[in-house]
Amino acid sequence: MSYLLLIVEPAGQRARRTPEEGRKAYAQMVGYAEDLQARGLLVRAESLKSDSEAVRLQIRDGERSLLDGPYAEAKEMIGGFFLLSCETREEALALAAQCPAAQWATVEVRELGPCFM
Repeated sequence: MSYLLLIVEPAGQRARRTPEEGRKAYAQMVGYAEDLQARGLLVRAESLKSDSEAVRLQIRDGERSLLDGPYAEAKEMIGGFFLLSCETREEALALAAQCPAAQWATVEVRELGPCFM
């Protein structure tokens, strides 16, 4: 089974960190990913740039609209993800509890499902 750990950060949190705090958080996350890789559990991990570099697209009634970030109404942003290969939901939750980001963000655990039935 595949599970996605979404790192849901408070908006603007990265900008409030000192460079030293940022390097420390990054090192912790790299170490976590390396441990998952060594254990054969990591399929993919990526960090996402700030929502200030994002764009949202919608098509309504044939009309396309784009909204450039940052998004004033957003209180959180997806900061990155870990795609894991786990046997059970409980294993995915245990791995999420080991994620350093759980100390400064929310780690959302989602099982992947089929796109087509």
